[in-house]
Formats: sequence, C-alpha cells, structure tokens
Amino acid sequence: MLIDDAIDQFRFHLRVERALAENTLDAYTRDLTDFSTYCDEKHGVTEIDKVKDDHITLWMDGMFNRGMKTTSVARHLIALRRLCLFLRLEGALEDNPTQTIDVPRIGRKIPRVLSLKDVDRLLDVPDRQSPEGLRDRAMLETLYATGLRVSELIHLTLSGMDLTVGYVRVLGKGDKTRLVPLGEQARDAIEIYLKHARGALLAPAGGPSISGALFVTRRGGPMTRQAFWKNIKRFAIEAGITMDISPHTLRHSFATHLLDRGANLRVVQALLGHADISTTQIYTHVTRERMKAIHRQHHPRADLP
Repeated sequence: MLIDDAIDQFRFHLRVERALAENTLDAYTRDLTDFSTYCDEKHGVTEIDKVKDDHITLWMDGMFNRGMKTTSVARHLIALRRLCLFLRLEGALEDNPTQTIDVPRIGRKIPRVLSLKDVDRLLDVPDRQSPEGLRDRAMLETLYATGLRVSELIHLTLSGMDLTVGYVRVLGKGDKTRLVPLGEQARDAIEIYLKHARGALLAPAGGPSISGALFVTRRGGPMTRQAFWKNIKRFAIEAGITMDISPHTLRHSFATHLLDRGANLRVVQALLGHADISTTQIYTHVTRERMKAIHRQHHPRADLP
C-alpha cells in the first residue's frame, strides 16, 4: 500500500470512527505527509511496508537538525506510530517499524498564569462605549469565567446559551458537549453585549438573524481565532502586562485560580473538558510553585538553608 493511500485511510478512520475535530485531522495529515514526502525524496520509498526504522530515525534527525522543537518531533513520531498501529489492526501492515523507536523526552512546562490584579486590569481594557468593545469585554469575561479553549469560545452559539440559569453549552474536542457555568460577571457582560452591541455589529450585514454565532463581526460572521488572538495581545499591552499572553493564558489562569481556592481537581477537569486527569494535574504544580513563592516572599526565615 502506498504511504499516501494509508494516510487517506487513516484520516477517514479518525474522522468517521473517532470523530476527531478537523484541526486535529489536519495536524495528523501534515505530519504524516511530511514523512511520506521525506521517504520518497530521500530514500525512494513510497510504500508503507518498505519503511524501515532507519528511515524514521533519519527523518527525526533531520527535524532536529532544522531546529524543530522536541515537542514537534515527538508529535510527528506519535502520528506515525498511530498510523502504523491502525494499519496493523486492519491487517494492512505486518511489522510496525516505529515500535523500536522511543518518543523524545519532553520536559513538561508549567503554565504561566496571570495574577488576579492582572486579570482585572485586562478585563477592564475594552471600550464599553463601542459595540466592538462590549463584544471583546464579553469574550474576555467568558473566557476567564469558563476556561474555554479559544476555538470553543468563537464557536459558541446563541442557542447554546442559557443566561437565566447561567450555563453555556460547549462543543469541545472530539465533538464532545459539556455544560459550563458562566458566573455572574460573565453573564452580565454577555447580556449587555446582546442588548447593545450584537445587533449593531450585524446591521451592515443584514441584521441579528443573519448569524447564529454568539460573538460576531460587522462582516456578519463569527469572530475569528486570529482576530481575537491579536486583540488579547493588544489589550495586554494596554493593561501594562509585561508577560506575553494568549487566549490560553486565561484558560491556565482560570484553572489555577480555582485550585488556589480549593476546587476539586475532578471538577476542574470536567470544566476544562480534559479527557485525562493527568492533563489537569499540571495545574497542581502551578499552585505549589505559587505557594512556595508566597512563602519565600513573606516568611521571615524562608531564605535560610
């Protein structure tokens, strides 16, 4: 079987049977296509059963030599491993050439989070006198109140909101739906945005009924990931925050601040939409570091050996 045909079958499997999101499918396809191109151009290998472990290690060495991060090289290898495992289970591949190759060790970084004062300053930046400002403030409040991924935030719909109860329905990874509480301030910000800004934003494109998206632009479509990413960086500068932040920084801050105040780890896992609690446990390290920093700063004998 040609490597490219194997990739197509694997992508179809991931979409239909695993129901993975398009962004995830595209990531798998890019990584695997890179391997297919490498094998063809460097070794003249186009069939998956002709791939040897040497081809894979040389492919990985090339990525390292180009300055690719360990996390990216590991991701490429994991994608290839899963492809080979799929083909083995389907009976299309007799030997798995990836089984003898170790995934590069990745040092797990502790997420950087904002202080409560920084969060307050950031949320206070958007102009409350303009439709765009009311939208952006509602987006920031919602992001910090719920810990959503930016992709989940921009895909929120009017039909998924229950402002009376104070919950939002979120479509997460793998098309899994979860309900997340909004909190009073986020709910108020959304209500103000819906009452005074959303209709004004959509008026040039045909009015409020033209889109079912919650957060919209004057072009009539939903707010984009790229536009919101740029906005949050601009707001951080205006707020005097020196740390380089992204929408994910507010997700990290949401989880850390909950745990700082005694929230149960399983609850935080459910709110974040993590399939595996080990992913959530990284935030317990954040709180430990914060406690140590506070101790060093305030305890009279903290600097003693």
